[in-house]
Amino acid sequence: MEKQLKILPLIPLRGITIFPYMVMHFDVGREKSILALEDAMLNSQEIFLVAQKDAKVEEPSEDDIYTIGTVCTIKQILKLPGNTVRVLVEGINRAELANVTQQEPFFKAEINILEEAECAEDNKCEALMRAVKKAFDEYISLSGNMPNELLISTDDLESPGRLADVISSFLMLKGETKQELLEAHDAKDRLEKLTVVLRNEIDILKIERKIGVKVKSKIDKVQKEYYLREQLKAIQEELGEEDEDKKEITRYKNKINKAKLPKPVKEKALYELDRLKNSGSYSSEGGVIRTYLDWIIELPWNNLTEDNLDIKRAREVFEREHYGLEDVKDRIIEYLAVRKMSNSLKGPIICLVGPPGVGKTSIARSIANALNRNFVRMSLGGVRDEAEIRGHRKTYVGAIPGRVIYGMKQAKSKNPLFLLDEIDKMSNDFRGDPADALLEVLDAEQNSTFRDHYLELDFDLSQVLFITTANSLETIPRPLLDRMEVIEVSGYTYEEKFHIAKDHLIPKQLKEHNIEENKITFADSAIYNVIENYTRESGVRSLERKLGAVLRKTIAEMLEKDKENAHITASHVKKYLGPAIFTYDKIDKEDKIGVVMGMAWTGYGGDTLPVEVTVMQGDGKLELTGQLGDVMKESARAGYSYVRANAEKYGINPEFRKDKDVHIHVPEGAVPKDGPSAGVTIITGLVSALSSKKVKHNVAMTGEITLTGRVLPIGGLKEKCLAAYRAGIDTVIIPKDNEKDMLKIPKSIKSKLTFVLADKIDDVLQNALASEDYNGN
Repeated sequence: MEKQLKILPLIPLRGITIFPYMVMHFDVGREKSILALEDAMLNSQEIFLVAQKDAKVEEPSEDDIYTIGTVCTIKQILKLPGNTVRVLVEGINRAELANVTQQEPFFKAEINILEEAECAEDNKCEALMRAVKKAFDEYISLSGNMPNELLISTDDLESPGRLADVISSFLMLKGETKQELLEAHDAKDRLEKLTVVLRNEIDILKIERKIGVKVKSKIDKVQKEYYLREQLKAIQEELGEEDEDKKEITRYKNKINKAKLPKPVKEKALYELDRLKNSGSYSSEGGVIRTYLDWIIELPWNNLTEDNLDIKRAREVFEREHYGLEDVKDRIIEYLAVRKMSNSLKGPIICLVGPPGVGKTSIARSIANALNRNFVRMSLGGVRDEAEIRGHRKTYVGAIPGRVIYGMKQAKSKNPLFLLDEIDKMSNDFRGDPADALLEVLDAEQNSTFRDHYLELDFDLSQVLFITTANSLETIPRPLLDRMEVIEVSGYTYEEKFHIAKDHLIPKQLKEHNIEENKITFADSAIYNVIENYTRESGVRSLERKLGAVLRKTIAEMLEKDKENAHITASHVKKYLGPAIFTYDKIDKEDKIGVVMGMAWTGYGGDTLPVEVTVMQGDGKLELTGQLGDVMKESARAGYSYVRANAEKYGINPEFRKDKDVHIHVPEGAVPKDGPSAGVTIITGLVSALSSKKVKHNVAMTGEITLTGRVLPIGGLKEKCLAAYRAGIDTVIIPKDNEKDMLKIPKSIKSKLTFVLADKIDDVLQNALASEDYNGN
């Protein structure tokens, strides 16, 4: 390949690559480029054209242009308005930029003309030429925007290099790809690259054609349907029949007028109806508008049920459907009384908190019955998306209102009783916190203008009586809890469970099994036996299951032995349910050293919790066993420190920490135990074991202590006292600050227990230690 040296004006081209043998025109607007054209016309009419690497560069330098370009002959120059020149050029040779000799006022460059040697006549070269021609033929037929005369012109070309250049000039390729073809000096190499490029372009054109066919068939189908619908409309008009679309619009308009909507809501509904009329019945937007209108029309914007404010009737309903729960009943009666007097009280937000199975949900249903309000329930357990409360915006596919608005539609009245069940079991994730969305719902000052994202209209929730339920207050966010009035629904006592079983659960089970009440009867001892030995819970859910099991076994036995009646006794219960599942700790009839009866609260209700302390020779170690939680371990360490600090006061050798090991054990080691109420029990056990003074066997205690010996209040007093009574205890020691909680203890239990109110640990020890010579001050 020979090289010839020339100095020619240079023009950088933006987005254009010119090949040898290519004739084309382009516009020149840059002053430098126009001056380069004028210089070329004054001399040999030859100019060096080379592409820019980045077409966006306005004033390119030597580094911004490629080194391989094309020497062209200027055929024609035409001046256009706006200082623009249109030039027609013909490519002659490839050339390599050797050196830029001049940059101002225009580019001049020293170039090497690249004269290519003809391809040797061999089979490979011929095969490449045939492959390129065949591929180009297919490319033209697929593209459909090139004249067939091109094939004839390329068929006459015998030079491999010229064939490659001519075909390359006609292809619609990226600038980088064209530059690669231009820089391929060798004809064979250029033909191989061109073959690959043509194959890729052909594959793309085939995919485009396939997509085009699919799109065209769909468009044709839509156009055909539109044409047929228009014909149908014309025929219906000729026959005097009303169009279905018009019928639908009329139906919606009548519904909107009959619905007695508030003015802003009606205006929004009519606006959406106009949109439906203009969008057409078969558009995707039409379906969204119809759904929205259905929601607006079906919501109870002004539908109110009349409250039954008869106080006596409400009390009768509560007493008939629920045993006990006096706090809840009194609070609802208070609400009814104030509502009857003022006739303007907004619905309160009541939160019923208590263990599972105590009847929180059924209480809410009874309140609805007493008030004559529609009842709707919404479970919040596991809800973690804010849109569950506020809904999705209409712009989303498949958008629907939130569950609050859905519940109002279900209630069919503006003032239902709305139960938000399991409010303590909500969670949150990246989609938002539903508890934050509930803040507006449960705020009496804000919920009159509750706005759902889907409706985008204010909905009045101020007349709704919201009742929420929870098992624990710990997981309810503080701002949400602040908006609610908390009523504790504690576990049922032994006697309450008996009356609930006798008056409610057994009749309910007999009805479910389709048995007449006089055919199967329960002895009181049988009911007590099930409660005491086969269930251990705060509520009555498990009790109902056990009574159902006894009934089923009784029915089966009656059918097998052809009995018409059955009376179930305690022995029958043991026969049907097997050995007792639960046994309560019974007190020893003997005072012991280091053994103290504590009282504990569990999810199943109250229980007694004996604590054992023993002292042995050692080097001052403190051992804690019984699978204690962190809080109880801290109580034990605090108690140990208090006894060490006050050893002389209780007749204990102060040096015990040097030669005595203390072991504190809580029996039933397989059961985890924790809670801030075992401090006084542990200190009493330590003082008893270290001073060798016995503890009264008929005394149980509960309370937390401080390092200064103060007794702190605890929770679950009612359940703990019930457990102590079951265990045969007759004296209980409780913190003085819990005196107010004694009102919750049933009179039947309170009358059989002696209560000792302790303000300091000395009060506990004075009443718990059996020794006559107790020296505490």
